Amino acid sequence: MKLKSALKMSLTGAVAVTALLASPAFAQTGACLITKTDTNPFFVKMREGAQAAADEHGITLQTHAGRLDGDVETQIAAIESCIASGVSGILITPSDSRALVPAVTQARENGVLVIALDTPFEPIDAADSTFATDNFLAGVLIGEWALAQMGDGAADARIATLDLNPSQVSVDYLRNQGFMTGFGIDVKDPTRIGDEDDPRIVGSDVTNGNEEGGRTAMENLLQRDQSINLVYTINEPAAAGAFEALRSVGRQDDVIIVSVDGGCPGVQNVAEGIIGATSMQFPLLMASLGIEAIKAFAETGAKPENSEGLDFFNTGVELITDSPVEGIPSITSEEGLARCWG
Repeated sequence: MKLKSALKMSLTGAVAVTALLASPAFAQTGACLITKTDTNPFFVKMREGAQAAADEHGITLQTHAGRLDGDVETQIAAIESCIASGVSGILITPSDSRALVPAVTQARENGVLVIALDTPFEPIDAADSTFATDNFLAGVLIGEWALAQMGDGAADARIATLDLNPSQVSVDYLRNQGFMTGFGIDVKDPTRIGDEDDPRIVGSDVTNGNEEGGRTAMENLLQRDQSINLVYTINEPAAAGAFEALRSVGRQDDVIIVSVDGGCPGVQNVAEGIIGATSMQFPLLMASLGIEAIKAFAETGAKPENSEGLDFFNTGVELITDSPVEGIPSITSEEGLARCWG
C-alpha cells in the first residue's frame, strides 16, 4: 500500500514537472529566417549571423529560402509553415516587398513578430520593424564617387544600370535611384527605375542579383551601345558577371563598375580593380540583431525601435574604394576585407 502511494506521488510529481517545462515560460523560443535564396553569399552570411545568435540565446531557428530572387510562392509557404510551428518571430528578406504583405500581415495577426531584413516592405509598416542598410544612401555614395572619379568626363558618361528584377522591389529602386541622385541625374518617380530622360543613360536590364544574370544583362546593353563607360549594379555578383562580359569584348579596363554589398568576394574585386567602389552592408549584424529582438519580444513583448529620424533601424553602410575622393568618406579594400559583412 505504501509502495502504491509512493509510486502515485512520484508519477504526480513527474506530470507536474513535465507540465511546468512545457509551459510558455519554460518553452524554448522559436524563430524563422526566410531569405530570398540560399546561394547568394549575402544571404549565406545572414544565415550564419542568425544561427550564431540563436545558439547564443538558446533559440530554435528554422531557415527557409526561395529558389531564386523573386520566388514569392516559396516565401509565402515558408511564412505559413513558421506560423503553424508557433515561432515567436520571423526575420525575412522579402523577394517582393508588395506581394508578401498579406502573408506577413497574417503572421502578425497570429502574434508573430515580423522583422524585414535588408529589403523594406511596401508599406514599410507592414512589418513590425525593418533592420537594413540605408539603401538609398548606399546608392548615393557610389553615385557621388563615380561622378567625382569621372570629373569633366561625367558630362559625356554612357551609363548602364544592372538592376534586380522586373518587380522593382524597394531595395532595387532605392539603390538605383540613390545612384542616380548621387551622380546628379534628375530622378522622376523615386520608386520607379527607368523613367529618367537623361541622355547619358544607355539603358537598364535585370540580373536576378546573380553573376550569370549580370553577364547576360551587360551583353544585352553592350549590343545596344558599345560606348558604355559606367556601370551601376544592384550587387557584387551582378558586377562580377558584368565584368566578365566587358572582358570578353576587351572593355574591362575602360569601364567603371560600381556596386552595393561589401561581401568579401566583392571587396576582393575592389582590390583587384574589377569594381571601382562598393557600398558595404552588414547582413550578419542585421540577422543577429533580429534574433536578439525576437528574444526580447518573446520575453517582454517589447518591439524594436527605429533609428532616430528614420522609419527603420539603420545597420550602417561604408564606401569601399582604393581610389578615394575628397569629401566622400571611404575605407580601403584592405580595411574592408577585415570588416566584410561582420
